[in-house]
Order: sequence, then structure tokens, then C-alpha cells
Amino acid sequence: MIDCEEKKFKSANKKTDLLTALVANAAGEIFELDSYAAVGMAGKTQVPLTLKNTRSMPFGSELMYLPDRRPVLLDLHSGRIETVTENPHASGQPLFPVTAFNSPGYLISYLGAYAETPKAQTLPLFSYGAVGWHRGKFRSAVVGVDREKRQDLRLMKPDDVAVGMEKMRKQMPANRLRSHLEKCALQFGCPAAKNFFLGRYEAPLPTAEQCNARCQGCLSLQKHSDIPHSQDRIGFTPSPEEIAEVALAHIKRVDQSVVSFGQGCEGDPLLAADVIAPAIRLIRSETDRGTIHMNTNASLPHALQQLIDAGLDSIRISMNSLRENCYQAYFRPKGYGFSDVLKSIEVAVGSGLFVAVNYLNCPGFTDTPPEMEALRRFLKSYCIHMIQWRNLNFDPVRYYKIMSDAASNGAPIGMENLLKQIRHEFPSLKFGYFNPPKEKFGN
Repeated sequence: MIDCEEKKFKSANKKTDLLTALVANAAGEIFELDSYAAVGMAGKTQVPLTLKNTRSMPFGSELMYLPDRRPVLLDLHSGRIETVTENPHASGQPLFPVTAFNSPGYLISYLGAYAETPKAQTLPLFSYGAVGWHRGKFRSAVVGVDREKRQDLRLMKPDDVAVGMEKMRKQMPANRLRSHLEKCALQFGCPAAKNFFLGRYEAPLPTAEQCNARCQGCLSLQKHSDIPHSQDRIGFTPSPEEIAEVALAHIKRVDQSVVSFGQGCEGDPLLAADVIAPAIRLIRSETDRGTIHMNTNASLPHALQQLIDAGLDSIRISMNSLRENCYQAYFRPKGYGFSDVLKSIEVAVGSGLFVAVNYLNCPGFTDTPPEMEALRRFLKSYCIHMIQWRNLNFDPVRYYKIMSDAASNGAPIGMENLLKQIRHEFPSLKFGYFNPPKEKFGN
């Protein structure tokens, strides 16, 4: 049975406060399910979706239906939250849950609620936000954290990308990194690669073939796993000259440009420091414009110092948790420890870099009291400049189990409450999603 709070949601449906449930049939056709309201989940918590805890689904978001799972919905007649195995309006028709993979810049506050069947395999590497239907529009359970249109698909017209590719082919015909970025843009739809060819914002500089972590949700390599990787890892190490040529082409034609090492199609760039350091020096020998940035696991403080000495401007460190056990369980580091990550943060802050944390979020874990307290302690001890609130692309049920095995967590307080409390306690800390140019470090 649902409690009095949920019964209040039922009566509120007369005022059209609740969102109608979305489900799919075996053919993948998505439709509304009358007499049922959509439900979001955060760990074991299940909450009906309302106008208050959702917003219009951001442009560029995608709907997905989940095989071998059944939707968890609020039955408006009985007032119960329940698992719905078949269509009550079409006897024998199995139903599947529908979730949203939301656009960059939007943080999921609730995941789509579902129950696994015995045949359920691990989901692909996406995030699975709660979604519903209201007055002819899709609505997502998300919070906006970055308004920049850096990855707005409406500004990435295929014809314009093709024109940019042809221009770069003529400008640097033998550059292997340029060729690799074409594959990223065309085959894997990478927005960062598209932005390079469009001459906008941030250009990626993938370099590292190897990694010293075995992240559960690694996008480019899944060894001994039934999870398909999202994109191929770079299969060569570009030369310093190739890296500098691509970086300078971007910096010279883009105002407030960013060029960044550490992409989804590579390992960790600190393992390629011997190539990246001379590349940075080549860039800086020609210009002081542009922001040279690195996304990294921050595992090697000495390698990081080498890159700082060469001219690195900013760094973003990926973390799913500020508790060592939970960090270890997700990143599964090889040859480094959590203390090395903290040491790298000390080095970066002490050297005057702009330092951000790429905080991988999952409602029902990230917003639990132990996680929030660990984040608060970290922010009091390390004067970082920004949190990039990112949705964790991983099967949420599997993730809950991994994190529950690693540590005790407790009931979530809600992602919106977490953001409000952190913003209140640390007012100078920036919230965002994208890597800022140095012209905006102080904004």
C-alpha cells in the first residue's frame, strides 16, 4: 500500500498535478497508460512524478524502453504503487518501462522506476531518468545545472560539420588525430568532435591508449563484461606535433576556446604525460590564447606536476564518491589509490589551476546522508572551484548493489535538496556541466 503522502498525490490528479505513465510494448512503441501515473525511483524510494518534481523534457533528450523489465507505476484507482506486468487495456500484452536519456546540462533527480525480470541483463551505458506525459508534452525529473548550448544538437547541423571536416582535411591532411576526430563525430556522434569541426567552444585532444582504472562504466573498454562499450578507444598515440596542430587550429579561430585531453574515447591522459607535456609546450610557444584543459582520474601526482610545469591551465577529476570504499568499488584502480587522487588535487590547487570535480551522480546513492557528509568534508578540506554534476551512465540497480556492498548508505534526501544544501554551505563553489574557458574562471 502507499502511504498518506501518496494518497494525497492520487487526489491531486484531479487537478492534473500527476504525470501520466509512459510505457512501451514489445515492438518498442511508446504510449500513455490511462489510469496510471508515472513513478520515479531513488534507491528503494519510489515517488510519483508531478509537475513540481519535473520539467519539460530538455531538447535533445531521448526516450528508451528497457527490455526484460516491468514498469513500476501508481494505480490511480487503488492508490497503490505497483509493478504492472501487462497492459490492463489489452490482455496478454507485456509492458516495458520507458526512461529518458537527458541532454547535457541536466542532472537526473529521479530514475525511471522498474522491476527486473529473471532474464534481465546489465543495461547499456546510459543514464535512465524518470519521465512522464502531461498535456501533450514529455516531462523529465531533472534539474538544470548548466545553460550553455555547447552540445545543443540544433547548433550542430550535419552539413556544417561536413564543411568543417573538409576544411580541416585540407589544412592538416596527414594528421592522424584529425582523422580520428572525424570518426568520433561521424560514427559515434561525439558532440565535442563536432564542435572542433564547427569551430566552437571546446575541442577534444584524445591521446592515451592505456588506463590505470577499470571503471565499471568505462565508455571505451569493457573487458570480460557483457556491457557493450559506447565508442572505440583510440588505437594510437598521436605525436606532440599532431596534438599541437589540432589544438592551435582550434585556438586560433575560436574566441575563449578550450582544448582538452581526457575524452571518452581514450584511457587516462596522465599515462601519456611524456607526449602531452611537449605538446603543451609547442602550443604555448606559439600562443598564450586558449585554455589547455585535462579530464583525468588524477592518479599520478608527479605526472600531473609535469604537465602543470608545461603550461596546463585547468583540470577536472572524475569521482563517483568521496568515500574511499565506494570510489574503489567503481573505479577499481590499478597501481594507485584514493590518497593519490587527493594528492593530485592538492598539487593542482596549490599550483593555481582551475580545479573541478566531475561528480558522477546516481539518485538514491549520491543524495544519501553519508555521501553528502563525505562531500561536505571534502569541500571543506580542498578548495576546488567547481563541481560538474554529471549523470552516471550505468545500470542503476547494479550500481546500487555495488555501492551497498561497499558501504552503508541510508535513505536519500533528494538530489534537489542535496544541491540546495551544498550551494548554501559553499556559495563560492561553481555548479556546472562543461569545462569553462579561463576567461570565465572568475565568473
